[in-house]
Amino acid sequence: MIRAAAVAGSLFFLGCAPAQEAPVHHAAPPATRSAPLDAVTLIHGGAGPWVVAGYRMGSFALTKLGLERGSFDLEVVHYTPKQVQYACVADGAAAATGASLGKLNLALENAESADTRTTYRRKSSGQSITLRPAPSFITRYRDVPRDQLAAAGQEVLALPDDAIFEVVP
Repeated sequence: MIRAAAVAGSLFFLGCAPAQEAPVHHAAPPATRSAPLDAVTLIHGGAGPWVVAGYRMGSFALTKLGLERGSFDLEVVHYTPKQVQYACVADGAAAATGASLGKLNLALENAESADTRTTYRRKSSGQSITLRPAPSFITRYRDVPRDQLAAAGQEVLALPDDAIFEVVP
């Protein structure tokens, strides 16, 4: 039987469940999975390099702004072309920060690919930080073949921050 969940008017298929409850033998989770990758996959449906970069950027911004995930004091604006890999960063930011379109604290603004960036703002103080993908990240992960996305996402999870993004002055 297929289980599904309705989220914001969309139907997401969660996977197959046995028709009858059977004994479950839990194996240790694969060493390649992690909480960040699971969080990104839940929001985005996969964990490729661009969405993982968005997650890393969002986590960094929360720390710099002194905010917790899910804070209503956070506003996130992602400037992006309407192209999947660039726009994926917004889903990563949502997974890391808890910002969402429905809570009205996540917005997308149209921009050229060369001007892709995400601004995180603490509403109560006006403090903000803007991050953009590092040029080396863009070169390395632009147009990764679909069958290599998961492996590339795991690579990005392990990279140092400066290999993924840079602070916009």
